[in-house]
Amino acid sequence: MRVSLTRNRLRTAVAATLVFAAQGALAEDHETQAAWRIFVADHTQPVVRAIDFSDGKELGRYDLKGYAALTASASGQTVFATQSDHDVVHVIKTGIEFSDHGEHRDLGVSDVALLPVSFEGKRPVHVVPHDDHAILFYDRDGKADIIDEEALLEGKAEVRTVDATKPHHGVAVTSGRYVLVSVPNTEIETRPDELPPRVGLRVVDEKGQQIGDMAKCTDLHGEATSARLVAFGCKEGVLVARPGGIDGPKLEMLPYPADFPKAYTGTLLGGKAMQFFLGNYGEDKIALIDPDNAHPFRLIELPTRRVDFLLDPATPRNAYILTEDGNLHVLDVIKGELVRKGKVTEPYSKDGHWRDPRPRLAVADGQIAITDPRHSLVRVIDAETLKETRTIAVEGQPFSIVAVGGSGASH
Repeated sequence: MRVSLTRNRLRTAVAATLVFAAQGALAEDHETQAAWRIFVADHTQPVVRAIDFSDGKELGRYDLKGYAALTASASGQTVFATQSDHDVVHVIKTGIEFSDHGEHRDLGVSDVALLPVSFEGKRPVHVVPHDDHAILFYDRDGKADIIDEEALLEGKAEVRTVDATKPHHGVAVTSGRYVLVSVPNTEIETRPDELPPRVGLRVVDEKGQQIGDMAKCTDLHGEATSARLVAFGCKEGVLVARPGGIDGPKLEMLPYPADFPKAYTGTLLGGKAMQFFLGNYGEDKIALIDPDNAHPFRLIELPTRRVDFLLDPATPRNAYILTEDGNLHVLDVIKGELVRKGKVTEPYSKDGHWRDPRPRLAVADGQIAITDPRHSLVRVIDAETLKETRTIAVEGQPFSIVAVGGSGASH
């Protein structure tokens, strides 16, 4: 018995040596490269700029029809420029592409470009990236388009349209072969310039047929995906959709704790490497949400109102929150605590119009990029020290920003 065990250990050691040798040979065949690009939209001018994050050089400037909100696809290969006031969505190819090869991934870098495909509809607002597609919701059409990204990159439009019953400020998210769609209040009369409030969420199948009953979710706003769960902000709590069997996703309401102050969540972010959600709770609090915990909510008080917040995809326990006093806070999502802060901009008050020019955040290459529209800059902040390391000058009023990139092997 002892001899057999020794032989097995020897075989294991030899096998491990061969594996490491093979991995070493593979590593020698590949050269690692990194590439990061940021895309910045102006607050008032109809323009989006593509910028090389490493040296701040402009790679492309794209003139659009109007002010654009930017959303990166799940793969990072495309950026959607949504111009709600001009009823159109343009798509920019980022020139960053990853392909997985098991023990490593390849990084392909090419030119940025404005793709020849655009999408038109009445007041597009929400763009939801998911796997190999994105879902565009048109508030005043009462419909959503599911867009195939691979076809986009080939200059084609492959679209599946989902009916949302009537115009409203809504959202649609895919869950396997089903689609989760917001439900408007169809029983009240609204003026021509108004949209009805949202009252819930329904599940539709591939044929557009509703599955089961509508789940109540008053004033539904904000959505996020984490692992295979999808969450939505409601006045009653956070509604979570869990993938189900033949009957489609299961909808479960997580009510806010009774001892929480009166407020609700309207913006949500979803963890990537860990399953959790981070949402606002009013304007000066953040809620950590663990749907599988017996006590799913944890409330974090902020010193002043939140201007913007986001999760760090490469450091999953870090979230960054910019408050109106100009401080950037690091939230440790495992501890549920604000662990450090640093002054990064002048104060930007939340008073005034909701769309006034204020900073927005992105994470690129372990650094935080912050638009500063008042000074025509993107400020680059070290994520560990929260100190400014450099600035990137951007003409006009840089506002909406997304970052795409990473490292991989090149051949």
